[in-house]
Amino acid sequence: MPKAEGRIVEWVSEEAIRTDWLETLPYSGDPQVVTYETDEFSAVCPFSGLPDLGRLTIQYVPDKALVELKSLKYYVVSFRQVGIYQENATDRIYRDLWEFLRPKYLKVVLKYKPRGGFIARCEKASASPETLKEILYSAPGD
Repeated sequence: MPKAEGRIVEWVSEEAIRTDWLETLPYSGDPQVVTYETDEFSAVCPFSGLPDLGRLTIQYVPDKALVELKSLKYYVVSFRQVGIYQENATDRIYRDLWEFLRPKYLKVVLKYKPRGGFIARCEKASASPETLKEILYSAPGD
């Protein structure tokens, strides 16, 4: 039997995700789409213990707050040793940012590097593209 068979790298629980590191900046402008992207997302597959690596895209229309980017980076890095399934990571980031920012619109996409020949793309959004258009194209100051 190969030495690697049945091995699992240790990982930590979701309690290690540091939402307390997130910070905001005030926003009072008209509706606009803000997009942040990084190819540096990583977490751990709780089934195998192997790393899941992917591209994280966060898109939102701020209401009264913007997320401060350095704090967002620290929050994202806090996933690095967390054992979490890909779909659950997308849901967790979405829920954390929704609670934290209370934006007019939020979309989180995680596109993972291939595993076993499959590319996983997980997406969660607060509204349809049509609703986003209504938010963006309302009269200034509405």
